[in-house]
Amino acid sequence: MKRILIKEGTILSMKEGEQAFTGDLLIEGDKIAMVAPMIDQPADQVISAKGMAVMPGLVNAHNHGAMSLLRGFSDDLKLMDWLDKKMLPAEARMTEEDVYWGTKLAIAEMIRSGTTTFADMYVCMDAVANAVVESGMRASLTRGLVFLQDDGGRRMREGIDLVEKWSGAGDGRITTMFGPHAPYTCPPEPLREVIALARQRRIPLHIHLAETKEETVKIRENYGETPTEYLYHLGMFEHTHVLLAHAVHLTRKDIGYLRGMRGGVAHNPVSNLKLGCGIAPVMEFKRQGITVGMGTDGAGSATTLDMFAEIKAATWMQKLDYGDPTQLSAEEALRMATIESAKLLGIDHEVGTLEAGKKADLILIDLNQPHLQPIHNLFSLVAYSVNGSDVDTVIVNGQILMRQHQLTTLSWEEIQREATSRAARLVEGL
Repeated sequence: MKRILIKEGTILSMKEGEQAFTGDLLIEGDKIAMVAPMIDQPADQVISAKGMAVMPGLVNAHNHGAMSLLRGFSDDLKLMDWLDKKMLPAEARMTEEDVYWGTKLAIAEMIRSGTTTFADMYVCMDAVANAVVESGMRASLTRGLVFLQDDGGRRMREGIDLVEKWSGAGDGRITTMFGPHAPYTCPPEPLREVIALARQRRIPLHIHLAETKEETVKIRENYGETPTEYLYHLGMFEHTHVLLAHAVHLTRKDIGYLRGMRGGVAHNPVSNLKLGCGIAPVMEFKRQGITVGMGTDGAGSATTLDMFAEIKAATWMQKLDYGDPTQLSAEEALRMATIESAKLLGIDHEVGTLEAGKKADLILIDLNQPHLQPIHNLFSLVAYSVNGSDVDTVIVNGQILMRQHQLTTLSWEEIQREATSRAARLVEGL
């Protein structure tokens, strides 16, 4: 097994209660073998991390990667206008090859900004999975399921095929979920079918929930319930691990329905801010013991896939909402972007903290920059001052995906060329 020794970094393990310390980290094969103040062992490669923070790779708990081709195409619109007038017409033109290159563009951005794992919900998931395998990234993949029109069961078959074909692929880097899109696109009968299938196969569910006020009005008109009550009464939270994306418009009673659930909420602060959706009740979720991770949503809405932007926005939103700067500390936000997001994906036994036995998914952040000096509190510095462009090195499963800001498994020139030409075709005339 190849051994990589990272020397003299400032270790931010994200283990609960552990402070930053100067030390070394040894990788053997795809796992972390040792984290200690000093490691004196032979290695095939030695990386000096002096002047750098060494921390777990960020885990993006909700994304639509191929939407990167539509970045900046439909800004400053209300969500339903954004979706119906811009996104859906452009997406209707997408081919499987478009999805492949759009996903590669997203992956390149995520690697460059320190994300090592992402949860993706989209279509043409074979193309997405191939992009993940080739890049070396870790991912939880979901075929989005919309049941507003009868398609003869095609979408459901594609969702099942994804699970059967790709679970455990890419040396175990790929996991899968079933993905009913949202309460307002999934009537009761097909939604019950998906929930039963997830329970039977012990596969998690990934679904959008209460992202906008319009959604809550629509569900109330159709079913006389809130979106959360709708899912609760269909049995979604009884026996299944569920990843809820957004969860912005929940009542106190709704939050009570989620107490004790398997899984939790993926908070997407930048997308929610940019689309004017509102502020998710993150602190109340946490007080009720509900796991809260963090995601970017797709670049079509959020514009950026930089998780460090999400970390800042998440803390600022809660502080502003409560009028209290003590709400959602820097350390809490960093945990949301690492170990808490890993819990949402059901892979916290493998990633999310730096400790022996876990997969070697980690990043090195160059602190030798004016906006990152001096260092008083590393949690605060990383949460409030670091940008994705400060990431120097990215390692996933023991493989170096970026070293000194240079991608090692992807050709940026090829991705840029393909993405530019394909994006122009998708939006022409819209």
